Amino acid sequence: MPIDIERTKDQARALLNSRIKTVEELVKARQKVTDLKEQLANAERDDKRAYIKATRDGWSAEELKKLGLEPAAVGHRRKTQTKTTNTPATDTNQTSNNNPQPL
Repeated sequence: MPIDIERTKDQARALLNSRIKTVEELVKARQKVTDLKEQLANAERDDKRAYIKATRDGWSAEELKKLGLEPAAVGHRRKTQTKTTNTPATDTNQTSNNNPQPL
């Protein structure tokens, strides 16, 4: 039985179309993540402005803290400090591995 080139091409297109669809879904999901990150960045900027406005309107940082309204940057600083604390330990381990002990 001879191979039908047109039928084979149609089957190949069908396979490619299904693969293209999955890539399209991936692109849409990635774009959604990008959009949400942008929305989060905007919301964080708005939050920071509102906190500054509250302090300028007479609210002390301590009063806001008692209300559960610490500045958003506090959380970010704590995470950064944790990372910074871990980094030297990692560097120390790498240094000791690179410099073998004399026998």
